[in-house]
Amino acid sequence: MRLVILGAGESGVGTALLGKKEGYEVFVSDFGSISEKYQKILNEEKIEWEQQQHTESKILNADLVVKSPGIPDKAPIVKKLHEKGIKVISEIEFVYQFTKNTSIAITGSNGKTTTTMLTYHLLKQEGLSVGLAGNIGESYAKQVAIDPEKLFVLELSSFQLDGNIDYNPHIAIITNISPDHLDRYEYKYENYIASKFRITMNQTEKDYLIYDADDEAINNWLKNNQTKAQLVPFSLTKKFDKGAYLEDNNIIAMINNEKITVPVAEIAIEGKHNVKNAMAATLVAQMMRVRKQTIRESLSNFQNAEHRLEKVAKINKVQYINDSKATNVNATYFALESMNTPTVWIVGGVDKGNDYDELMTFVHEKVKAIICLGIDNTKIINAFSPIVDLIVEASSMEEAVKLASKASEECDTVLLSPACASFDLFTSYEDRGTQFKNEVQKL
Repeated sequence: MRLVILGAGESGVGTALLGKKEGYEVFVSDFGSISEKYQKILNEEKIEWEQQQHTESKILNADLVVKSPGIPDKAPIVKKLHEKGIKVISEIEFVYQFTKNTSIAITGSNGKTTTTMLTYHLLKQEGLSVGLAGNIGESYAKQVAIDPEKLFVLELSSFQLDGNIDYNPHIAIITNISPDHLDRYEYKYENYIASKFRITMNQTEKDYLIYDADDEAINNWLKNNQTKAQLVPFSLTKKFDKGAYLEDNNIIAMINNEKITVPVAEIAIEGKHNVKNAMAATLVAQMMRVRKQTIRESLSNFQNAEHRLEKVAKINKVQYINDSKATNVNATYFALESMNTPTVWIVGGVDKGNDYDELMTFVHEKVKAIICLGIDNTKIINAFSPIVDLIVEASSMEEAVKLASKASEECDTVLLSPACASFDLFTSYEDRGTQFKNEVQKL
């Protein structure tokens, strides 16, 4: 069997390693350049590869193709593969057949990284043999090549779910759905929503779908579509016999008539959205028979992902917060919602079709100044100039942080929460967040 892998990043190279182990003839092709680290791995394993090109004669003779989630279906080489009837799948779909244990899969427009890390943390603290993969950490394929027996917690983006044919997680979580990546879905919100729900398409009556019962898009889909999975909701406003809810500032989680109570005050991560993330992770832990004491301890000692509402430093009594991972409006909504002091907001980048209306109330209540950090800031300026007096533009992170420092005073917060992708001025949201932290330390 000839396995061709398109894209030689973490997931592509991991897939190559697993493919070789399972006896495939493997070829890796990347239209861009392959980093030296990955070239070295491929060479050591004697796996054939190419970069800066897709040689059709070496690709169109594949029995199976695994493509990177970053390559759209409309890419010319993918179209040609489809025309020839060659199966094109995702890393997740490929790996699934070689795993020995069930998996827990988490998707959503926001909160999926935090929920994935938190779920992993709860299971690991209990002493379970558990791996963390998908859109986070080391490649799923590479980890399964080393240990197929592990239970895996997977963070899955809509792009990864688009390649889903047979993959079936035992427990699936949808944290929430709001418009994002619409450029990949013909600018149709319903296409993006359908993509998220591919997480449950193969689930059976023995499986579980944990979801946010306060989310309009999720509720609408569930009204009009069917899943065989057992539905397990969580909510800040409703109560359930099976699921998680809020009562007297405690999270109450109920599964199989087993109840756990966790005071919100004891959760290490702040904000209403993180109460929901904690609810979802707690429900998984209960299903996996994690002890109540472990759940409570783990929720109180958890450390969140870098670049997600990360407190960087307090300088001249001003708190600086790095939320560079907020690459869409909904993520920034949660960030602004959790601000309790006057805020200088650094925003901007590559707009993915953003509608800033939903931020208006918080901006009006909490934001005293806006620093625009992008090549084209027209949309942000037009949206917020009627309600924020001070709006200035910066062309580098150094300039943005200096302007924010000038605009802030004692007891204020400077929040980097861009609501946009980073690719106009930075290589990634991590690069953007790291530059922010470096510039803050220089103040």
